[in-house]
Amino acid sequence: MTRLSCWLLACVWLLATSGVALAQKAGGVLRMYLPDSPASMSIHEEATVFSMGPMMGVFNNLIMFDQHTKQNSLDSIVPDLAPSWLWSADGRS
Repeated sequence: MTRLSCWLLACVWLLATSGVALAQKAGGVLRMYLPDSPASMSIHEEATVFSMGPMMGVFNNLIMFDQHTKQNSLDSIVPDLAPSWLWSADGRS
């Protein structure tokens, strides 16, 4: 009886874990559930992951790293909202 119950348990486990992998698909919506609500929308006043995570999609840093370069550097910083930017000859403005 023990051998049969172990065999059945192994079959159930294999079916349960293989079904999860087959159900995944590309695209769709990623939903992130948090156990707590943000205290406020100010990311400067709050320091927890419960306030920072949801608010990062609301606020924009105005710059980002170029996604087509292999390694981030100061030269790979590009504007996020503006179409382009120019530096003065002395590099101050």
